[in-house]
Amino acid sequence: MTSMSVSASTPFTVHDLEGMPDDGRRYELIDGELLVSPAPGLRHQTVGLRLYRLLDDVCPDELYVLAAPFAVQTDVSNEVQPDVLVARFDELTDKNLPAAPVLAVEVLSPSGRLIDLNLKRAAYQRMGTPSYWVLDPDVPDLLVLELDDDGQYQEMARVTGDDVFEARRPFNARIVPNELLGRLRATRP
Repeated sequence: MTSMSVSASTPFTVHDLEGMPDDGRRYELIDGELLVSPAPGLRHQTVGLRLYRLLDDVCPDELYVLAAPFAVQTDVSNEVQPDVLVARFDELTDKNLPAAPVLAVEVLSPSGRLIDLNLKRAAYQRMGTPSYWVLDPDVPDLLVLELDDDGQYQEMARVTGDDVFEARRPFNARIVPNELLGRLRATRP
Protein backbone atom coordinates (compact mmCIF):
# COMPACT_ATOMS: atom_id res chain seq x y z
CA MET A 1 0.00 0.00 0.00
CA THR A 2 1.21 3.49 -0.71
CA SER A 3 0.66 6.70 1.23
CA MET A 4 -2.24 8.67 -0.07
CA SER A 5 -3.92 11.98 0.29
CA VAL A 6 -7.71 12.08 0.54
CA SER A 7 -9.59 15.22 -0.43
CA ALA A 8 -13.14 15.95 0.62
CA SER A 9 -15.70 18.56 -0.36
CA THR A 10 -15.15 20.07 3.09
CA PRO A 11 -11.80 19.92 4.87
CA PHE A 12 -11.19 17.19 7.42
CA THR A 13 -10.69 18.20 11.05
CA VAL A 14 -8.99 16.56 14.01
CA HIS A 15 -12.47 15.48 15.14
CA ASP A 16 -12.75 13.33 11.99
CA LEU A 17 -9.54 11.52 12.96
CA GLU A 18 -11.20 10.18 16.11
CA GLY A 19 -13.45 8.02 13.93
CA MET A 20 -10.66 6.49 11.85
CA PRO A 21 -10.14 2.73 12.21
CA ASP A 22 -7.37 1.30 14.37
CA ASP A 23 -5.90 -0.63 11.46
CA GLY A 24 -2.15 -0.02 11.75
CA ARG A 25 -2.17 2.87 9.29
CA ARG A 26 -1.19 6.38 10.27
CA TYR A 27 -3.88 9.04 9.78
CA GLU A 28 -2.66 12.64 9.71
CA LEU A 29 -4.01 16.03 8.62
CA ILE A 30 -2.25 18.88 6.89
CA ASP A 31 -4.42 21.91 6.19
CA GLY A 32 -7.57 19.77 6.34
CA GLU A 33 -6.24 17.19 3.88
CA LEU A 34 -6.21 13.60 5.16
CA LEU A 35 -2.96 11.69 4.75
CA VAL A 36 -3.05 7.91 5.14
CA SER A 37 0.19 5.94 5.41
CA PRO A 38 0.73 2.19 5.72
CA ALA A 39 2.37 0.64 8.76
CA PRO A 40 6.15 1.20 8.63
CA GLY A 41 8.59 -1.54 7.64
CA LEU A 42 11.52 -3.10 9.48
CA ARG A 43 14.26 -0.63 8.45
CA HIS A 44 11.98 2.34 9.13
CA GLN A 45 11.08 1.09 12.60
CA THR A 46 14.65 0.11 13.49
CA VAL A 47 16.14 3.48 12.54
CA GLY A 48 13.34 5.46 14.19
CA LEU A 49 13.39 3.56 17.47
CA ARG A 50 17.19 3.52 17.71
CA LEU A 51 17.22 7.31 17.18
CA TYR A 52 14.51 7.66 19.83
CA ARG A 53 16.63 5.71 22.36
CA LEU A 54 19.76 7.68 21.49
CA LEU A 55 18.01 11.04 21.95
CA ASP A 56 16.11 9.96 25.06
CA ASP A 57 19.37 8.93 26.76
CA VAL A 58 20.81 12.48 26.48
CA CYS A 59 17.62 14.58 26.67
CA PRO A 60 17.64 17.33 29.33
CA ASP A 61 14.82 17.37 31.91
CA GLU A 62 12.98 20.37 30.42
CA LEU A 63 12.48 18.46 27.14
CA TYR A 64 10.84 15.12 26.36
CA VAL A 65 11.42 12.62 23.54
CA LEU A 66 8.54 10.60 22.07
CA ALA A 67 8.25 8.04 19.30
CA ALA A 68 5.24 7.68 16.99
CA PRO A 69 2.39 7.47 17.31
CA PHE A 70 1.94 10.70 19.24
CA ALA A 71 -0.05 13.60 17.80
CA VAL A 72 1.18 17.12 17.24
CA GLN A 73 -2.13 18.97 17.00
CA THR A 74 -1.61 22.71 16.56
CA ASP A 75 -5.16 23.49 15.35
CA VAL A 76 -8.32 21.74 14.12
CA SER A 77 -6.99 21.35 10.56
CA ASN A 78 -3.55 19.97 11.37
CA GLU A 79 -2.38 16.84 13.15
CA VAL A 80 0.92 15.17 12.33
CA GLN A 81 2.71 12.28 13.98
CA PRO A 82 6.47 12.58 13.52
CA ASP A 83 8.38 9.32 13.81
CA VAL A 84 10.38 10.92 16.63
CA LEU A 85 9.70 14.25 18.30
CA VAL A 86 11.26 16.37 21.00
CA ALA A 87 8.93 18.70 22.89
CA ARG A 88 9.11 21.05 25.82
CA PHE A 89 7.96 18.91 28.75
CA ASP A 90 5.60 21.60 30.05
CA GLU A 91 3.79 21.85 26.68
CA LEU A 92 2.78 18.17 26.51
CA THR A 93 -0.67 16.93 27.47
CA ASP A 94 -1.63 13.31 28.08
CA LYS A 95 -3.31 13.26 24.67
CA ASN A 96 -1.07 15.32 22.36
CA LEU A 97 1.35 18.18 21.81
CA PRO A 98 -0.72 21.31 21.09
CA ALA A 99 2.38 23.32 20.09
CA ALA A 100 5.25 22.99 17.65
CA PRO A 101 7.84 20.41 18.68
CA VAL A 102 11.40 21.69 19.09
CA LEU A 103 12.49 18.79 16.84
CA ALA A 104 10.46 16.68 14.43
CA VAL A 105 12.05 13.65 12.76
CA GLU A 106 10.56 11.78 9.83
CA VAL A 107 11.99 8.47 8.63
CA LEU A 108 11.49 8.08 4.89
CA SER A 109 9.64 5.15 3.41
CA PRO A 110 9.10 4.55 -0.30
CA SER A 111 5.41 5.40 -0.03
CA GLY A 112 5.82 8.59 2.01
CA ARG A 113 8.96 10.13 0.57
CA LEU A 114 7.29 13.07 -1.22
CA ILE A 115 4.97 13.76 1.71
CA ASP A 116 7.86 13.90 4.22
CA LEU A 117 10.15 15.96 1.98
CA ASN A 118 7.48 18.44 0.86
CA LEU A 119 4.11 18.56 2.67
CA LYS A 120 5.39 17.75 6.15
CA ARG A 121 8.47 19.93 5.74
CA ALA A 122 6.20 22.87 4.85
CA ALA A 123 3.81 22.07 7.72
CA TYR A 124 6.60 21.93 10.33
CA GLN A 125 8.07 25.14 8.94
CA ARG A 126 4.68 26.93 9.18
CA MET A 127 4.15 25.79 12.77
CA GLY A 128 7.62 27.05 13.69
CA THR A 129 9.39 23.77 14.49
CA PRO A 130 13.02 24.93 14.94
CA SER A 131 14.63 21.67 13.76
CA TYR A 132 13.41 19.14 11.21
CA TRP A 133 15.42 15.99 10.50
CA VAL A 134 14.77 13.52 7.70
CA LEU A 135 16.31 10.05 7.94
CA ASP A 136 16.60 7.80 4.91
CA PRO A 137 17.13 4.24 6.19
CA ASP A 138 17.99 2.90 2.73
CA VAL A 139 21.12 5.04 2.21
CA PRO A 140 21.34 5.58 5.27
CA ASP A 141 21.59 9.33 5.66
CA LEU A 142 20.37 12.18 7.82
CA LEU A 143 19.28 15.58 6.50
CA VAL A 144 19.24 18.32 9.16
CA LEU A 145 17.14 21.43 8.56
CA GLU A 146 16.84 24.41 10.91
CA LEU A 147 14.72 27.53 10.77
CA ASP A 148 16.58 30.71 9.87
CA ASP A 149 15.71 34.21 11.08
CA ASP A 150 13.05 34.48 8.33
CA GLY A 151 11.31 31.28 9.44
CA GLN A 152 12.56 29.23 6.46
CA TYR A 153 14.31 25.85 6.69
CA GLN A 154 17.96 25.84 5.74
CA GLU A 155 20.08 22.72 5.33
CA MET A 156 22.56 22.65 8.20
CA ALA A 157 24.02 19.19 7.60
CA ARG A 158 23.70 16.03 5.58
CA VAL A 159 25.57 13.01 6.86
CA THR A 160 25.75 9.60 5.23
CA GLY A 161 26.86 6.15 6.34
CA ASP A 162 29.60 6.38 8.96
CA ASP A 163 29.74 10.20 8.92
CA VAL A 164 29.10 11.81 12.30
CA PHE A 165 26.58 14.54 13.03
CA GLU A 166 27.21 16.37 16.29
CA ALA A 167 23.82 17.88 17.06
CA ARG A 168 23.71 21.05 19.14
CA ARG A 169 19.97 21.72 18.74
CA PRO A 170 17.78 20.99 20.55
CA PHE A 171 20.58 19.48 22.71
CA ASN A 172 23.93 17.79 22.21
CA ALA A 173 23.76 14.36 20.60
CA ARG A 174 26.07 12.32 18.36
CA ILE A 175 24.35 10.62 15.43
CA VAL A 176 25.92 8.20 12.92
CA PRO A 177 23.38 7.02 10.31
CA ASN A 178 24.90 3.54 9.89
CA GLU A 179 24.74 2.93 13.64
CA LEU A 180 20.98 3.55 13.59
CA LEU A 181 20.57 0.41 11.48
CA GLY A 182 21.80 -1.82 14.29
CA ARG A 183 21.89 -5.47 13.20
CA LEU A 184 20.37 -4.51 9.85
CA ARG A 185 23.59 -2.71 8.96
CA ALA A 186 24.96 -5.84 7.28
CA THR A 187 21.82 -6.37 5.16
CA ARG A 188 20.70 -4.68 1.99
CA PRO A 189 17.56 -2.49 1.85
